[in-house]
Amino acid sequence: MTLRFIPILLLTLITLLAADDPQISAVRAADDERVAATLTADRGRLTALFSDDLRYAHSTGMVDTKATLTETIVSGRTKYEVIRYEERNFTIPAPGIALMAGRANFKTTNAKGTADVLLSFLSVWRFEQGQWRFLAWQSSKIPAPTEDTVSNPAQEAPKAIQDHGAGALAGQALNPKQAADRVLAGLFKVTAPEVKGAHDAEFACVGDRAYIVAEVNDEKASESAGWPIIYSALSIVDLKTLAVVKTLPFAKSGQAFENETLPTGACFVPRIIQKDARTVRCYFASEAPTKRQSQTWFLDFNIERMEFEKQIHRAKLKTDAGVFDLQPQYFHADTAAHGFKRPAKDFGLYLFDSFKTFDGKTYVALNNYPGGQNALAMANEALDTFEIVGHYNEPFDLNLTESAVNRLPDGTWMAICRQEGGNRNYTFTTSKDGKTWSRGEHRDFVPNGSSSKPTFDKFRGVYYLGWQESTRINGVGRSVFNLDISRDGKTWERKYRFETGKSFQYPTFHEHHGSIWLAVTQGDTDSSRKERIMFGKLE
Repeated sequence: MTLRFIPILLLTLITLLAADDPQISAVRAADDERVAATLTADRGRLTALFSDDLRYAHSTGMVDTKATLTETIVSGRTKYEVIRYEERNFTIPAPGIALMAGRANFKTTNAKGTADVLLSFLSVWRFEQGQWRFLAWQSSKIPAPTEDTVSNPAQEAPKAIQDHGAGALAGQALNPKQAADRVLAGLFKVTAPEVKGAHDAEFACVGDRAYIVAEVNDEKASESAGWPIIYSALSIVDLKTLAVVKTLPFAKSGQAFENETLPTGACFVPRIIQKDARTVRCYFASEAPTKRQSQTWFLDFNIERMEFEKQIHRAKLKTDAGVFDLQPQYFHADTAAHGFKRPAKDFGLYLFDSFKTFDGKTYVALNNYPGGQNALAMANEALDTFEIVGHYNEPFDLNLTESAVNRLPDGTWMAICRQEGGNRNYTFTTSKDGKTWSRGEHRDFVPNGSSSKPTFDKFRGVYYLGWQESTRINGVGRSVFNLDISRDGKTWERKYRFETGKSFQYPTFHEHHGSIWLAVTQGDTDSSRKERIMFGKLE
């Protein structure tokens, strides 16, 4: 090892140690809150976060105090539309003092027009009366690169990114693996200490908390619809402190509620959505393969009382033939009426993709995993009935399953589907109206996918497409996950490349108060790597 690498190793060690410092976690959370309050022009939150001694020196040379900066933001004289960090590092140089330095993209609008700048900054936080407060800020503009300063992209970027026009949209100094490594370093476990197997998490953020549901068990790693030991649990995370506030099992085999008793079987593939200001609704499938029809149930959680309601309810499925319990037999009957030829299964029907809202209506992808059936469904206002809009299952021989759906800028629906047959790469299907879908086909921007859950989201006007790559790290399956971005859903750039022997599988992403959060399945020893749920911030 040459001496020139020692400073790099020391910096890396300091960064890793800092990532575990609870003080830095608290400062980071306070700064996230400051950014969210600035973007929403929230006077109360800004007042609470700004020190009375604040000195905010803009890159123009103008200096604001707490009063003048708060008034500028809240009045709308300067509207902050985007604050996005490219780099943000924290140090604690003295007790009660934290330094934050890095680079950030700011997009603002005022009477003079719109500014979109990249800033280098140094800021100071001070611990005052039991809370970290924003004390000082100094920034300078980073000039746009010229031909003389731009390095050869062929020497810098992975080929997969070059092929998709790297950097134009991603706007980050780090390469996709470095960007993903930084995210991985910030993830933390949210499943209970007794949990030995966990998988397939989903979450909803309300206020300053994330509500994360997952299928778990206390006996062994991995999961199966045929294991009655699988139950559904809720983990609650404080987004300011990043502490796990509480973990609550809410659906177990044979569990008795006031109005119903669950039958013996796994409580599988839970999902969650915010129902109203005080309620999140949790769904799950109760199933025992080959023994009975599985049934999707829902149970409400009161976020003010921090407790589940005492009664449980059956979710419903609406098809051309009527309204039925949300069970595989009725889903298959409707699919068969539209030309589907594969045999029916009595289990495996799930609310699969994250809930998404378009034109004021809530949509979700339905999936029967063993049956290879997929459909776009629309929820009613009560969020208890899901009406099938259209099926997408062709070509049948590829056994398409587990999809993610979104809508492109021109209104066209597009779904990415996991494939259990053929080469196991993902296929894409589109629809003008959500009812009639094209035959699934491969796309060049996903060349080597593997059989696993995809994601397809839209944040801040940018599409995020997540897919599992077939490449294995140290022989571990589902150990490479790519996250590509696009404005139009046609031309994609690589933004993140997660590579880890712990696996990175079945992630889900949601934006809340200007930040994008994620939950993901990981593990250490079992070949499935389905041992715990991790949570953290993407950006």
